[in-house]
Amino acid sequence: MSDTLAPFHHADTGTPEHEWAGRPEWSSVPTLEVDGTSTTRLVLVAAHPDDETLGAGGLLATAAAGALCIDLVLLSAGEASHPDSPSHTPADLATLRVEETRAALALLAPSARLHLVGLPDGELGSHEDAIVEAIVRTVGEHGPTTVLAAPWRHDGHADHEAAGRAAAVAAHRTDARLVEYPIWLWHWAAPHEAPWTRFRALPLASGVRARKSHAISVHRSQVGPLSDDPGDEALLHPGMLEHFVRDRETFIVEPFAVDTVFDRVHGDAADPWRVDDSWYEERKRDLTLAALPRRRFRQALEVGCSIGALTARLATRCDAVLAVDESAVALSSAARRLRELPHVRTARGHLPEEWPDGQFDLVVVSEVGYFLSPDRLRRLIARVEASLTDDGVIVLCHWRHPVVGWPLDGPRVHELWRAASRLGVVAEHREPDFLLDLLGDTADHRQGAV
Repeated sequence: MSDTLAPFHHADTGTPEHEWAGRPEWSSVPTLEVDGTSTTRLVLVAAHPDDETLGAGGLLATAAAGALCIDLVLLSAGEASHPDSPSHTPADLATLRVEETRAALALLAPSARLHLVGLPDGELGSHEDAIVEAIVRTVGEHGPTTVLAAPWRHDGHADHEAAGRAAAVAAHRTDARLVEYPIWLWHWAAPHEAPWTRFRALPLASGVRARKSHAISVHRSQVGPLSDDPGDEALLHPGMLEHFVRDRETFIVEPFAVDTVFDRVHGDAADPWRVDDSWYEERKRDLTLAALPRRRFRQALEVGCSIGALTARLATRCDAVLAVDESAVALSSAARRLRELPHVRTARGHLPEEWPDGQFDLVVVSEVGYFLSPDRLRRLIARVEASLTDDGVIVLCHWRHPVVGWPLDGPRVHELWRAASRLGVVAEHREPDFLLDLLGDTADHRQGAV
């Protein structure tokens, strides 16, 4: 439930559909474009079985007709829909409701893949990181051609809102185009309260509407009673269902969520990656410094400095260092560590978008490349190389193991950077745990210029 809403109940009469249908704002709502040219994939997130059919069944059918690849990420099995049922246990309900979703999906998008995440119904707010991980894993590196549809993050249902928030973070990490579908908005809101300027409408052909209506009826556990006993009542009454048989589906375009994961990580632990007491981290810093081809550099940029352990070492080899990080919490720790080094400056910034002025003859990108979306990484590469002096070098150093919650890993970061770079590989170091690449003008190095 949103903190700004008065409590509502599914059995309430709610806002009648005719009040929504008669609104003049519909005439100015832009159309949601879903085509097979720029979009080749739909990833649909549902908090519970039936969310996908009610809020986006028409989108599923339209995407299937357009031959898009479709993945449905079902976060919970909906086992808590009837907590007082005398006839069905939560396990019974979970089995029943997942099968209903399978049947509805067969009607709307037979080739779609169903991913069961298995999180607890009613508790998704406590599992948002797991939701992000599941969505990112499904989208992968296909974000630029993917429409990601998820429950609206302000829908008034706690599980829907958690799913929407997590999808917004996942979209930021993968470059997917995010749209959010409301369900309970139509029930609790007065039409004048709706975010009309952020609405996008998907027109539904008559055949699509018929399939969607059939698919809704397949969710028998929700549209009809489980039995005649108290506790087994239908959850979706006819007045509520009227909102979902329109000739259009409505989606909402919201801004990307701010990804606060690194502030949370650094807030939970002063040294979350044990950079101060780990021999692995200490040795990796030694190898990074040893790889530098000159004794001294004029101006260094460290992208993603965290708490400043590597920054302090770079300062011994540079006349000036600019250390940048997205996390204010991490930068606070870095500033304390570096306060006795006047030639070191720390700055909070979202790179590559907030790019610093100046030219750099050393840029260090260590253990941060895989925390960017693929598109942001490509833009970072372009920004770094445009800011590099003629004699400048780039140091890349990344962990080689899987990175959960982001689409890239260390080897992929190095592969993408080397493929996009105008620079050659001056030196490289490979270990089971990490990679280190030094990029620069190989001609200069062959001539002994550095």
